[in-house]
Amino acid sequence: MAELFARPASHDPAAPPVQVDGVCLNYDGTAALQDVSFRLAAGTRVAVVGPNGAGKSTLFKVIAGVLRPTSGTVRIYGGLPGRHVCIAYVPQRSQVDWSFPVSVADVAMMGRIRTMGLFRWPTPDDWQVVDAALGRVGMLESRGRQIGELSGGQQQRVFLAQALAQGAELVLLDEPLSGLDMPSQAAIFSILDDLRASGITTLVATHDLNLAAERFDQIMLLNRRLVALGSPSEVFTRPLLMEAYGGHMHVVPDGDGVMVLTDTCCDGEEGHD
Repeated sequence: MAELFARPASHDPAAPPVQVDGVCLNYDGTAALQDVSFRLAAGTRVAVVGPNGAGKSTLFKVIAGVLRPTSGTVRIYGGLPGRHVCIAYVPQRSQVDWSFPVSVADVAMMGRIRTMGLFRWPTPDDWQVVDAALGRVGMLESRGRQIGELSGGQQQRVFLAQALAQGAELVLLDEPLSGLDMPSQAAIFSILDDLRASGITTLVATHDLNLAAERFDQIMLLNRRLVALGSPSEVFTRPLLMEAYGGHMHVVPDGDGVMVLTDTCCDGEEGHD
């Protein structure tokens, strides 16, 4: 709550959208993240992959300022993450109370709170921003529906509208494609394409390595520490995958030399990951 009243962090448009230096985080004496360091360029779309318990969700929470690292630093456009208005963090669907009686428009309006101030009512201009964001993700006609009535794909689109209404320049999506059918996934990627064209940086945690290889600019391979960060062809190699996944990974080259990747251990939700 105090963060809502704190002064906004400084924003240097020439600085990296996200810069992580030597971040470590311990849960009850167990290392969840170990000396993680990287920086990303604006407009990059990154798939964050790794086995169950690798620290993907934890890393997102540290970047968003939800968790404070045990050591190391995070900078968002040169400023501290917890006070930065340009970060949008969408957790796993299992962490959201879908029974809460709130409309699609209200969820999108939550992205305006830091801009409006906590105790101000939305102005017509705020509603105009929200409606534009809902229209951008194809959910304007559902603005009055309860969020719990929507399909999983529609719910994810509403949260992306919230990020757009917020004016986010860095979007963190934790398993947004989990359980979605192919048309719903295609709708999400259409929005992600739009975000990339607008220069918005996105990090997407996913267990689908084939999809990560096909649809993302860069792959971040994580297993508590950063195993690799680069293009799919640089990261999805047998040595790096075996280093991250061990015996739980099957790597099968096809006739064109492209890897078909199967993670056999990572179904289900991630808890602290």
